[in-house]
Amino acid sequence: MRALVISGGGSKGAFAGGVAQYLIQQLKYDYDIFIGTSTGSLLISHMALGKVEKIKQIYTSVNQSSIFSIRPFLIKQKHGHQNISINHLNVIRNFLRGSKTFGESHNLKTLISETFTKAEFEALKATDKDIVVTVSNLSLNEVEYKSIRDYDYEDFIEWIWISCNYTPFMSLVKKNGCEYADGGLGSMVPIEEAVKRGATEVDAIILQTEVTHFNRLPSKNAFSLITNLFAFMLDRIENQNIRIGKFAAANNDAILNFYYTPSVLTTNSLIFDKEKMTAWWESGFEFAKNQNKELNQIEP
Repeated sequence: MRALVISGGGSKGAFAGGVAQYLIQQLKYDYDIFIGTSTGSLLISHMALGKVEKIKQIYTSVNQSSIFSIRPFLIKQKHGHQNISINHLNVIRNFLRGSKTFGESHNLKTLISETFTKAEFEALKATDKDIVVTVSNLSLNEVEYKSIRDYDYEDFIEWIWISCNYTPFMSLVKKNGCEYADGGLGSMVPIEEAVKRGATEVDAIILQTEVTHFNRLPSKNAFSLITNLFAFMLDRIENQNIRIGKFAAANNDAILNFYYTPSVLTTNSLIFDKEKMTAWWESGFEFAKNQNKELNQIEP
């Protein structure tokens, strides 16, 4: 059984889309298992359906308004760099509404339901493919994996949305009596889960560089400090997941193929820029092509 695992990474998911496109369309890999965390969960259903061009158009066209119903930050351009600062009005308004988070992401849930239809859900559920999204159960302090096989359309749409909710900047969701947030808070790269589900070969797309780089500018304000702290935490989780995944694969004689980003794409993955994301998608495709150049030479 072959699995495709796509890590979390916000807007950097566009790079993962390009890599997955090459693996599916050019190398003709037929995956039995698709597992995504956060941004990865947005990609896997369409990849499993083979609707690569559709998700590419959707993914590279999103902006802040596509994601946030209440955006908690402002984006400022200075010296060629994009910096974020707190949107005090929106944050205060959200707290006065009784929200526990700085911002809300209900627009993203609407986008998911509009672009992944019930007919597509039913078609995918009728196949033998297992589509799994990662969520973090904050109430039980556990990571949970939600398979398309276990839920109806409305529930699965909500699990995809929950997997992407980068709390506290996006919505905190209460479901089944528990509070849920972004799957990346517990498992950024769910390789171990793919192996547990029977995968004997795993293609893992990791949305960070293989070698650590000094890639963050100094914090400009309290809000950018919080994002930097969360980014640091998620990087540590990601590295731990990779080590655990390698251990699980070795103990089960599974083959691991890694696709890291060759360079730092962005220092703030909450910023969605159409031009940059389109370029990242293309660079992901080219990167996968170059990484598999030996296979290219024997292709007819």
